[in-house]
Amino acid sequence: MPVRLLFLLLLLAGAASAAPLVPAPTADSARLRRHLRYLMSTPAPRNHQHVVVLDSVARYLGRELRRSGGRVSEQPYEVNGQTYRNVIAAFGPETGPRIVVGAHYDVCGEQPGADDNGTGVAALLELARLLGQQTGLKQRIELVAYTLEEPPYFRTRHMGSYVHAKSLHDQGAEVRGMVVLEMLGYYDERRGSQHYPFGPLKLIYGTRGNYVTAVRKFGRGRFSRPFARHYKRAAALPVRRFQAPAWLPGIDFSDHLNYWKFGYSALMLTDTSFYRNRNYHHAADTLEKLDLHRLALATDAVLAALLRV
Repeated sequence: MPVRLLFLLLLLAGAASAAPLVPAPTADSARLRRHLRYLMSTPAPRNHQHVVVLDSVARYLGRELRRSGGRVSEQPYEVNGQTYRNVIAAFGPETGPRIVVGAHYDVCGEQPGADDNGTGVAALLELARLLGQQTGLKQRIELVAYTLEEPPYFRTRHMGSYVHAKSLHDQGAEVRGMVVLEMLGYYDERRGSQHYPFGPLKLIYGTRGNYVTAVRKFGRGRFSRPFARHYKRAAALPVRRFQAPAWLPGIDFSDHLNYWKFGYSALMLTDTSFYRNRNYHHAADTLEKLDLHRLALATDAVLAALLRV
């Protein structure tokens, strides 16, 4: 694709933030901290080699989701003789079209995984609490905590999100769209703190890593386009909407890629991962590096967009 055409399309996607409509977070940063502390305190890292740890985390997630009023179930599946499990909580009507919001709870290797993806999981749990306080939800919202997003299973059929997306496809479920929460807690106001897969993008999106990005690919925008628009309008922190070809590095670096495989409209909300957070997949990815106030604001905007889309 010619560079000028790519620039034009990205500009049309909308780079500047709208004026915030939410003055203060409804999501509780203290609760977010508590969930993150639990995830950081497991006796061994939350990776595929420690199934007992993953099972204990799954139980914790199930308890918290149930406490929030979700209809909770597990989706176990086998990989190389071991059983792994997704944890699912449904809110709203029992039947009808659904929106899926997901986050993976496993980590890569031996790192603690505060931002990746403790923040996504904590936001998912806090979103569940907020959804549980809503009355008369008009559509089914399904929150899913996935396992096996990280290597060595990334881009394989063993990813929990692949298992979940395939199950929806196989049962003929009507899915309006999907949102993945992938690293939402790291922000940096310094110039030059934000990097990009394509250098000139800094001329459009800036060099300060102080925003959330709503990432989607060209096409399949029936849900992802309006959701990103509502998210940006509702957020009390800067939001950049980023639309690009699926081959651009970073566009499909999370669980939403598996929903694309089955024809669902899906997008990723992220702090841009390693394009900003240099602690990514390292032992330095710890709780004290995170901005929980902005994580709460990012979570509030998810709720607002879900209620409006």
